[in-house]
Amino acid sequence: MNPALKKYLKIILPILLGVFLIWYSLSKVPLSQLLDYFKNANYFYITLGMFFGLLSHLSRSYRWLFQLEPMGYKVRFANSFMAVFSAYLINYTIPRAGEVARASILTTYEGVPFEKGFGSIVAERFADLIMLLVIIGITLFLQFDYIVAFFIERFNPKNLLIYLLLAILLLGVFIFYIRKSKTGFGLKIKNFVKGLAEGALSIFKMKKKWAFLFHTVFIWSMYVLMFYTTSFSVEALNGITLGAILIGFISATFSIAATNGGIGSYPIAIYAAFSIFAIPEAPSIAFGWIIWTSQTLLIILFGGLSLLYLPIFNRNKVPHQIDSKD
Repeated sequence: MNPALKKYLKIILPILLGVFLIWYSLSKVPLSQLLDYFKNANYFYITLGMFFGLLSHLSRSYRWLFQLEPMGYKVRFANSFMAVFSAYLINYTIPRAGEVARASILTTYEGVPFEKGFGSIVAERFADLIMLLVIIGITLFLQFDYIVAFFIERFNPKNLLIYLLLAILLLGVFIFYIRKSKTGFGLKIKNFVKGLAEGALSIFKMKKKWAFLFHTVFIWSMYVLMFYTTSFSVEALNGITLGAILIGFISATFSIAATNGGIGSYPIAIYAAFSIFAIPEAPSIAFGWIIWTSQTLLIILFGGLSLLYLPIFNRNKVPHQIDSKD
């Protein structure tokens, strides 16, 4: 495929998917009804959810300092914070471009080489992936009987077993192929796995690894708390179970990768997850739009201010690299 065409498709396809999913959600819940949910929402809980979201971003900004310090760079917290929010905002335009911009900001204003800054972002993504897997594991443990009963009710148990065995077989074939493959795709997968392994090891080489791990747990706790707290803003969801919250949260988290910032996909992902628990579609989709809108406004506000204030804050300031006296 033409590299230029591939580049444009990476930008255009998520946008088109987002537009389609917005249309789909509005076909399920009319705009007038959706606006009524926004009008009648409890904004105390929405604000509280935004506060927990802000805490998670503050913690992420502070956690980043623990990764950069062993490399010899004493980064100012304000720059870390503004780089993180700028990255979030930029990701709404071009998927994954935010990570590049985030590392570039530290190169420009803190003198951190791009490859080192970007490598630290890859390492923290590994830690986030582990936390997401932990949350999935906890959810499966708490809701195992319910999930199994749900699938048995809708699918033949013998077919489920066949699908499971087939999936394991395909996974085994894929792993064997990647290990033996010398193609460009195979090498990309190998390098990706190698990068994850190096990222994991770098975490345990930090002087402040326990502080890093604490902030990692704190960040994801705030994510879940943000999701749970905001659910109280929709009266029809009051009394929702922890299992539904966790499954909805996991589904919504994965949806962010589907479109720019989860636009369109976020409410649909929540609706799909909540439907397992027979929660009506209207409040589910409305809740999805409410939490997505509130968190997006938070990112637009702080991300926009960060992009504007970065050059002002760093005017006449020299990047500080740690030396032996530090």
